Amino acid sequence: MYEKTFPNKRFKHTINFLEKHIPTSKSILDLGVVNPFSEIMTQHGYAVENTQGEDLDHDTQNITNSKAEVVTAFEIFEHLLSPFTVLQSIKADKLVASVPLKLWFSSAYRSKTDMLDRHYHEFEDWQFDWLLEKAGWKIIDRQKWTNPTKKLGIRPILRWFTPRYYIVYAERV
Repeated sequence: MYEKTFPNKRFKHTINFLEKHIPTSKSILDLGVVNPFSEIMTQHGYAVENTQGEDLDHDTQNITNSKAEVVTAFEIFEHLLSPFTVLQSIKADKLVASVPLKLWFSSAYRSKTDMLDRHYHEFEDWQFDWLLEKAGWKIIDRQKWTNPTKKLGIRPILRWFTPRYYIVYAERV
């Protein structure tokens, strides 16, 4: 997945946000398979279990059966047809989740070789807030950041000013 680039800035912002809200004494269920960021969480002292790669639109059993105190979902909900169902199935009372923001100057991301690496949803911040609130979550804190690149062109220039990522800390209502 990260053969050519590694999202150092996104990972730095994400771990700082997580550490701000979640003590390492809390157990975490990270939605998605083991990945470089779940390994970073472990290196920072978190006890992390991951889902197993099942299609969460159809199978939320690992979520509903988890005893974790916190659920994390980093760059997951945009891939699901029904993130509402997944959000409702979470038993933990704390959630830290991030999504890439919809860029008005770019079409939705779609890998041509990996059917799972596609964005069904590209959220604006208010849409993700509404989704969380409707699914029974209260947003306690939120943050956005840009993702500039060193490429030339209109899109790379706009990425210096347009927020690309959105992260929230929410608690069950």
